[in-house]
Amino acid sequence: MEPSCIARTMPAHPTPLDRGIQIGFVVAHRMLRAYWAVRRPHTQGALVAVWHAGELLVVKNSYRNEHTLPGGYQRAGETSAEAGARELAEECGIFVDPALIRDAYRGTHPFEFRKDEVTILEVDIERRPDVISIDHREVTWAGFKPPEEILKMRIVPHLREYILEHAKRV
Repeated sequence: MEPSCIARTMPAHPTPLDRGIQIGFVVAHRMLRAYWAVRRPHTQGALVAVWHAGELLVVKNSYRNEHTLPGGYQRAGETSAEAGARELAEECGIFVDPALIRDAYRGTHPFEFRKDEVTILEVDIERRPDVISIDHREVTWAGFKPPEEILKMRIVPHLREYILEHAKRV
């Protein structure tokens, strides 16, 4: 099954409401960071590396300075592939059958005052989506970039490590 885009009616630019919600995300994330600074939790998330013609899909979240991959926390009873597919659909409007997504990387990094355990899954798509449907709230930008260009960007530590490991495998 080839991954495809969903046709969502999303504005091309953020609305004033979107800007307000972005501020809410920033405030909530700062509060979480304060909590993490005290509690030092162990968190677990799943990200999806979507590859097309040697380029990787990266996103920019409204509440973080670094670029990352689409993804988020796993829900109870959810596999990494299911979480990754759900987050990819929610954040970029790209649906992928979880069965097509393969494990590619597992790593734990101290990040934002927490022990961040990340699973990066990957999928190759033959056809680049015509539209990457972002909400302009949590995700403010998404696009495909060559790995060399991504490594020059401000990115989360697990993405850097994944790209370097991926380059050795390819």
